[in-house]
Amino acid sequence: MFTIAFLVIKDAYVVVNSADLSDHVKSVQVNYKAEILEDTAMGADSKSRVAGLKDWSIDVEFFQDYAASKVDATLWGLVGADPFGIVVNPIATAVSTTQPSFSGNCVLGDYSPVSGAVGELSMVSVTFEGDGDLSRTTS
Repeated sequence: MFTIAFLVIKDAYVVVNSADLSDHVKSVQVNYKAEILEDTAMGADSKSRVAGLKDWSIDVEFFQDYAASKVDATLWGLVGADPFGIVVNPIATAVSTTQPSFSGNCVLGDYSPVSGAVGELSMVSVTFEGDGDLSRTTS
């Protein structure tokens, strides 16, 4: 018999510039990729490729909050600022081989402090773009 483990995200941990905003996160997505460059030369019968530079970003959808140390107070000053740290854990418990942590320095280029329609919760969607390497920690 096989045991299959599934993860239901219920308590992701998201820290932006040392501010724990986990209790305001509706969704989080860590994106990690490498550019794939074609290096096919004349005479080849098939295309060939080589991995180029790696890149990463983190998309977060927050419930907006204008209180001190919350979403707006944290994000407002980061637009166009120097790189700052971000940490995302899929589970807000101890980091382990089955519960990794993703972290790095990033920048924020776009932030809409007011968003929503009548009768809806005010949401903020931001993309933190990587500045350097993304670390994956398992201990």
